[in-house]
Amino acid sequence: MNDFNFEEPNIRVGFVGGGALTESIVNGIRGNLTTSHEIFISDHKKERCNELINRYRVNASVGIDSFIEKVELLIIAVKPKDIAPTLTEIKSKITLNTTIMSVVAGLKLAALEKIFPRHTVVRAMPNVALLVGEGMTAYVMNKKALAADREMVKKFWSSIGRAIEIDEKFMDAVTGLSGSGPAYAFLMIDALADGGVAAGLPRAAAIELAAQTLLGAAKMILETGEHPGVLRDKVTSPAGTTVEGLRVLERNGVRSALIEAVIAAAEKSRSLG
Repeated sequence: MNDFNFEEPNIRVGFVGGGALTESIVNGIRGNLTTSHEIFISDHKKERCNELINRYRVNASVGIDSFIEKVELLIIAVKPKDIAPTLTEIKSKITLNTTIMSVVAGLKLAALEKIFPRHTVVRAMPNVALLVGEGMTAYVMNKKALAADREMVKKFWSSIGRAIEIDEKFMDAVTGLSGSGPAYAFLMIDALADGGVAAGLPRAAAIELAAQTLLGAAKMILETGEHPGVLRDKVTSPAGTTVEGLRVLERNGVRSALIEAVIAAAEKSRSLG
């Protein structure tokens, strides 16, 4: 267990993998939980390292040797196909007081514990909305985690969105829903904007209207605690415009398509494990 101090921005965080998810997390935590100087990133491409250094003023390098003994929290954020060689590379280099957290889709806690049997390990599934401080992260921790470790992980992810600790058996479903969910939302916003353009709106106005509408609807659910169906009924007047639109969505199987998308993504996550 680490003696993390969230009152001061000094937690040293390392990342293995410098992709889009790492960038989203870095953008959220720098200046919040830590400073750019206390963030360390390893990526296999020198050009990507330079890009991250120039954009965020963080420490970035090819390989982990320059920082692995310094960090208190190490986040593994590589593609699933790269996880085996990555774990082989780092397993003998991590100090015992480093908490290890994976955000790799499908990578089970047991696999991490096999490589790091003496460490506190965490399996997390955030999404890219962390980039704007509105991420959704679900996580599970091993039995070595103490109350202070759980508080640390909760604070880490809650600082850049919402976070829940769940049973690991639900992680593939989380991946299919909230992990992949932003892509579904982007598609819906794009489609709604196309509809607005088709109805006569300028493109920029249509995108803004669609995006803010989804944002506002989501916020209503989170802040009121009401069921989505109840809120939908409140804005659906008899013989009105909204019910006409809903009829078209139901007729074209939009609800079913979204359900099947989540299930398919969850099954893919399961296969990766």
